[in-house]
Amino acid sequence: MATAIKSYIRAMHLVAGHNTQRVFMAWDEVTKAGKYTTNKFFKDGILYITLTSSVARNRLSFQLDNIVRALNDYLLHDDLFIQDDPQSRLVTKIILK
Repeated sequence: MATAIKSYIRAMHLVAGHNTQRVFMAWDEVTKAGKYTTNKFFKDGILYITLTSSVARNRLSFQLDNIVRALNDYLLHDDLFIQDDPQSRLVTKIILK
């Protein structure tokens, strides 16, 4: 089933948007900070996150390198993340606002 979904996403030229949504889902799953996250933006490997809690922002800011590694590991093991496309990017940096 995952192969059929990936083929459809490629055929409809939806890879960039689909993978961006997978990155956002990975953020929520890995950090468990979804309830504090108000805005997410992903471009050129940089994940911009707006948080409502300064405490959560401070806690996460000390772990950014580990979070980047965990996000990429999560994405590489995600059956629906399309890795073999030129538009596919893993997270290289996180900016918290």
